[in-house]
Amino acid sequence: MSSKSTIKIGTHDGTFHCDEVLACALLKLLPQYKDASIVRSRSQNVLDTCDIVVDVGGEYDPSRHRYDHHMREFQESMSTVMKKPGYDWTIKLSSAGLIYCHFGHEILRNILLNITEDRIIDEIFKKIYDTLIKEIDGIDNGIPMYDAEPLYRIVTDLSARVSRLNPQWNSQDVDIEKQFEKAMALVLEEFLEFVQYSKNVWLPARDLVRRAVENRFEVDPSGEIIALSQAVPWKEHLFQLEKDMNVSPSIKYAIFEADNAYRVQCMPVALGSFVCRMFLPTAWGGLRADALVEACGIEGAIFVHSVRFIGGHKTKDGAVAMARKALEIGKAE
Repeated sequence: MSSKSTIKIGTHDGTFHCDEVLACALLKLLPQYKDASIVRSRSQNVLDTCDIVVDVGGEYDPSRHRYDHHMREFQESMSTVMKKPGYDWTIKLSSAGLIYCHFGHEILRNILLNITEDRIIDEIFKKIYDTLIKEIDGIDNGIPMYDAEPLYRIVTDLSARVSRLNPQWNSQDVDIEKQFEKAMALVLEEFLEFVQYSKNVWLPARDLVRRAVENRFEVDPSGEIIALSQAVPWKEHLFQLEKDMNVSPSIKYAIFEADNAYRVQCMPVALGSFVCRMFLPTAWGGLRADALVEACGIEGAIFVHSVRFIGGHKTKDGAVAMARKALEIGKAE
């Protein structure tokens, strides 16, 4: 760090993009850069006076705090920069991704002062990269989400909202530096919302699912049924926890409370898939009340969806009984 009284964060001038706007906003969350001035220029002489430079300068050198990604030879991703298990993303980094990789853990520790466990900071770090930073990296580097022609365009994402803050072709007397400041405020608010959501909503749900996985053999000796203490978004967490905890055999059913009753839901083969690892029995599909009780032999059974991915029972024990019987039938088929 320079001994100069005024710390400078350098980036390019002209049209701004979400990645360098976010990179600058992230840096200003750190004590060493919180009072830094933003210097926007493409002049190498000017950039050389800056303590840290992002998205310009033709150089990636963390030892000198130079974080450009536009060089022909640049192919860095989260996996190549972090070089740790669990950091397997291969999307090419933008300046936002570079700053997040190098400073993200420190930034999160400064925001989440009451969290002292490295494991939790790490989980939140990865969640925010996967759901926010990676998108910005992909868009800035022109990486398509899929190979097929899209049926519609998304023009309300963060990158698009930042882009619209640039002076328009027919605008007059617009101060682009003021617009850059507005863009920084926009992305900072978005980032902090993601941090608070991850801490207050996503992480507690993950911990609840983790406990359910740890206690799965208390539900059934097979270890293939989990019982959630309350209804939370659980599938994403379960996929990751199965990997992290080396769960084998895989979970087939989850039990949770809903609408003053209990559900038994099948685990899909992949997040977002309608195919399940083990559907509820064919003979139960589409049945309700007495007809279902007669088919499954479990009093209090309420329904099984016609697609057989979910069913219901009046009690938790009854839902567990349905899951156990479904598991028995499924393994016998």
